[in-house]
Amino acid sequence: MFQEAIVISLNRIFVFVFLIPLAGWAAPAEATPPDMRTPSPVIYLADNLDEVDKLGWCIDTVGRGLSDRLHAHSCKPRGGDVQFKFDAASGRIQSATFDNLCAEVLGGAKAGAKLGLLTCGGKAAQQFVYEQSGSEFRVKSDASLCLAVAPTSRQAGPFMSRDLVLAACAGTETRYKAWVVKP
Repeated sequence: MFQEAIVISLNRIFVFVFLIPLAGWAAPAEATPPDMRTPSPVIYLADNLDEVDKLGWCIDTVGRGLSDRLHAHSCKPRGGDVQFKFDAASGRIQSATFDNLCAEVLGGAKAGAKLGLLTCGGKAAQQFVYEQSGSEFRVKSDASLCLAVAPTSRQAGPFMSRDLVLAACAGTETRYKAWVVKP
């Protein structure tokens, strides 16, 4: 009886020490890349996330055509207002469709700040650094902030959209802040 109790106790210890920690362990999720059909140049999120048509997430003007506000939107196969390029020399994210318009942080560089599409200039609010190692766009004036998409998406006509914001790089999941720059 005493030996059986020891064996049962040892089995329980094995379960608690070795098996229970493994039950909560999971490998990090791999990014699912989109089926990119937007012509170059384009800047898009490396992870397709929940975009139902596998088009991916591009920087885009809010609404149809020209707008002074930006968000993330399903990448459009024909391009247009989702086509942006990065000029590393100036640090600007520029519209490839609308001349002399650049992404600009609105209301100061802080977590949660949104972006607009305004006339290109030498403003600090238009300067980013693309960190190729992490595929992140960081604000030049505050490298702790990254360009990211919001975790929640919504319908946008036949496509999908989500907010495009600045977020604390350290506290933001890679899937929301890793970008691909296709020249």
